[in-house]
Amino acid sequence: MDAVTMEALGKVGAAAAIAFGAMGSAIGTGTAGMAAVGAWKKCYIQDKAAPFLLLIFIGAPLSQTIYGMILMNAIGRAASEGAGLWPAMIAAGVLGGIAMAMSAMWQGRAGAAGADALAETGQGFGNYLMTIGVVETVALFVLVFIQAAIR
Repeated sequence: MDAVTMEALGKVGAAAAIAFGAMGSAIGTGTAGMAAVGAWKKCYIQDKAAPFLLLIFIGAPLSQTIYGMILMNAIGRAASEGAGLWPAMIAAGVLGGIAMAMSAMWQGRAGAAGADALAETGQGFGNYLMTIGVVETVALFVLVFIQAAIR
């Protein structure tokens, strides 16, 4: 197999990293978004102020798309420098992207629960945000450790 083909195959892993990360972000933001809309509806029905802070819960899973882009760039560089390692680049992109997607999906579910609880009680925003942050840490670990592994 020629070097150009091997490099191209390695860059498939780069594309997979952002694609899977973005899929997870879409699912996570959609999940949190649906819950926030429901929470706002409850507030309107009770003639309470609808908390604008729920947008933070909706947007939190978007960061995994950014992490996927960072991993994409790292894998792309590694594929260009060591084209013969294309199977490792595909594995890094697919597995890293899926792990980031799972983080975003679960972050969206945690955000959904936080949106419901905050709208109902008006309390606990910091606690809910910390929970989302802990779930976010999984994606950060994946990003850092896979980048270290492919260097």
